[in-house]
Amino acid sequence: MSEDQPKKQKKLVDRDLIAKLASIQCTNKEIAEVVGISETALTRRFGKMIETNKQRGRQSLRRTQWQKAHDGDTRMMIFLGKQYLNQKDNPEDGEDRAPLPWED
Repeated sequence: MSEDQPKKQKKLVDRDLIAKLASIQCTNKEIAEVVGISETALTRRFGKMIETNKQRGRQSLRRTQWQKAHDGDTRMMIFLGKQYLNQKDNPEDGEDRAPLPWED
């Protein structure tokens, strides 16, 4: 770059907005579009902050789900049972499902 050309300035972006968007699990592409920078620049400049806030958002969601289940929300209990206890709507009995032999 010659001395006649000015250095490219980094665009000022709203860090709080990036953190909020990350916490509700927006993709990097979505965040970049909202704040008006490239996805590459977003990831390079704010990647660690984005991942931290995405993790915080997941923790908040999980905490709310567990609280709803604790408060007696049956649907949430069923959902968490399927996710963490490997429960199913139609449990299999584990036995062979082949038809019994026909005898005369």
